[in-house]
Amino acid sequence: MTSRFALILAALLPLLAACSPQGTPTPGAAPVPALPVTQTPAPAEVASEVAAAPVAPAPVATPAGPPLVPGVDYVEIAGGQPFEPLNGKVEVTEVFGYVCPACNALEPNLRAWKSRLPADVRLTYVPALFGPDWTPYAHAFYAAESMGLVEKTHEAVYNAIHAQDSLPGEGDKPTDEPIAAFYAKYGVSAEQFRNTMKSFAVSGKINKAKQYAQRSKIEGTPTLIVNGKYRVQGRTYDDMFRIADALIAQERTSTTAPAAANPAVTQ
Repeated sequence: MTSRFALILAALLPLLAACSPQGTPTPGAAPVPALPVTQTPAPAEVASEVAAAPVAPAPVATPAGPPLVPGVDYVEIAGGQPFEPLNGKVEVTEVFGYVCPACNALEPNLRAWKSRLPADVRLTYVPALFGPDWTPYAHAFYAAESMGLVEKTHEAVYNAIHAQDSLPGEGDKPTDEPIAAFYAKYGVSAEQFRNTMKSFAVSGKINKAKQYAQRSKIEGTPTLIVNGKYRVQGRTYDDMFRIADALIAQERTSTTAPAAANPAVTQ
C-alpha cells in the first residue's frame, strides 16, 4: 500500500507535497520553474563537489535568485528556538516521518543538498509524531541514534516502508516487534533495540521533539527550519532548498558580522 503512495507522489514531482497530521499527502501550490542555480546535481557531481570542498567554512555568499518574501517563502516563528545549542553553527532541522510518502520522495534530494552544505551548517533530523503509526518510528529513530545506527539505516527504513513493503507503513499499524527485527540486521539484538525504544532516554528525546514541533507550529512534513527561527515554505523541492540556502546565508552573515565590525585589537 505504501509503495503505491510513493509511485503516485513520484509522478507528481516536482510539485511539493506534504504529509499532514492526519497522514494524508497534501499537494502544495502549483509548481514553479526551478532556477538553474538551485537544481540538484547528479550524484557524480555531488561526489566531486564533496571531494573538493575545503574543511573550513566557505565564505558567506547570498545565493542567486529572487529576494525572499516573508510569509510566502518562509514563516518567521515567534519566539523560535533552535532544537540543539548552536555552538557556532547554523542549524537546519528536517521535521520528518518515515511513514510519510513526501518525506520519502524528498530524502534523496535532501541527501544531495546536505552533502553541499558548508562545514558550519548542521542538518538535524527531528521525527514528527502525527499519530499512532508515526510514534513507533520516532522511538526507533532515537533508539538508532543512541546506538550510532542512523547513518546506516535512515535511507533503508524509507526503502523498507515505501519500496519493499517489508516494514509496515501508515495504516498498517506498525508495532515495535517488526521494527526491532529490521534494526537487528544492523548489528544489534532485536531485544536490545526494543528495550532502547522504550527507554527513559528515548522518551526524553521524544518529548523534546514534540515540544519543538509545537513551538515551531509544524503543519506537515517534510518541513525545514533554519536556526529555529524560520519555517521554510517552497513550492518545489528546488524552491525549498533555494529558500533554505538564502536563510542559511542570512544567518551566517549575522553570526560573522559582529566579529567583522569589532576586530580584535592587537598590541
